[in-house]
Amino acid sequence: MEKLKEFFRSSPDLQLRAFSSIFIVLAVIGGIVLGGHIWSAIVILIAMLSLWEFYKLQSAKLSTSPALIMVSGLFILLGTAFGLMSIATILCSISAIAFIALFLEVLKRQVSGESNALVTMGATVAGIAYVVLPWSFMILIRSRELGAMFLITLFFCTWSCDVAAYFVGSHLGRNLLCSQVSPHKTWEGFLGGAAASFMCGGLLALLFSFPPMPLLLMGLLCGIAGQLGDLGESVLKREAGVKDTGSIIPGHGGLLDRFDSILVNGTLAFVIFELVG
Repeated sequence: MEKLKEFFRSSPDLQLRAFSSIFIVLAVIGGIVLGGHIWSAIVILIAMLSLWEFYKLQSAKLSTSPALIMVSGLFILLGTAFGLMSIATILCSISAIAFIALFLEVLKRQVSGESNALVTMGATVAGIAYVVLPWSFMILIRSRELGAMFLITLFFCTWSCDVAAYFVGSHLGRNLLCSQVSPHKTWEGFLGGAAASFMCGGLLALLFSFPPMPLLLMGLLCGIAGQLGDLGESVLKREAGVKDTGSIIPGHGGLLDRFDSILVNGTLAFVIFELVG
């Protein structure tokens, strides 16, 4: 215990990360437990700020307007929160948003003689698919029976993976995982994170007195796919030439930095939830 205290005292950045993480855990788990519009409000806040960060990453390479992507994202999230959208409706909305983006570029070209349809359509749909859909799935999961348990499992498995991967990689890491994308990640950290997530799924199955296979499967998938999601976000940041997607969370950077694994795992959790249900 004394060595652990000394470790935290010697690393102010780690202390800041720890305090920020505690706040995030309390806010997210509290929102899941309370459910309803409280959970939806938390999700919408995180998703919209994350969508803005994603737009800022895009703007480093592309010249697009944030209006359509932000309005579209809010439309889907609010529709899902108020029970107005099923999966089919959300998918139809994405198609409609793509056509709206295209038709706006038609008008733009008619008026100014210039257009940017390929970029605008791609950027808008990418933001919806990458950020908005996973958070919409998590609103839908919470609205259903056993949804709170699945969401708690999702977040705790992802967080246990992040923590284990960091500490195992920092102390035992020797073999680089993906040096051209994230030079500090190692295979040892990857395997440690996946193992921790798998065990977390099993432990939660015991605590919830739930058949273990679905939560063990979720734990394993979260431990693997979540780290791939983290690498994916690292690619986006490298292409944009930034270290963090933002600075809203002390010690962590932006919301995309903190929830990049959750975006992938939220989608997987929804698939598993639908299969189990």
